[in-house]
Amino acid sequence: MNLVLWIFAGGLAAVFLLAGTMKVAVPKEKLLSTMAWAKTWPEPRLKALGAVEVLGAIGLILPRALDIAPVLTPVAAVGCAIVMFGAMITHARMKDYAGLAMPVVLLILAIVVAAGRF
Repeated sequence: MNLVLWIFAGGLAAVFLLAGTMKVAVPKEKLLSTMAWAKTWPEPRLKALGAVEVLGAIGLILPRALDIAPVLTPVAAVGCAIVMFGAMITHARMKDYAGLAMPVVLLILAIVVAAGRF
């Protein structure tokens, strides 16, 4: 079970790190081609979301790997689940039902990691 949790946490961390870095580093105008929902968000909010995602990715791996405050790993997983729940709401409001698949999968993975690590 520990190996499965590491795989899930690693996959989640990779997705959150990539998505968060993109939101922080790429200007809003360029993000609109891949993230249509971003047009309704102000740029500071997008940057803040990206920073939260990067911190979540770090929190999923480092505390447990370094054995320094490992309780932060499930806390980070809960935070990632909250972000994905928000993503589901955003996609549903835009009637982008095809875009709901990825947030649902990531939400389930985050819940599994949180439950397994608590």
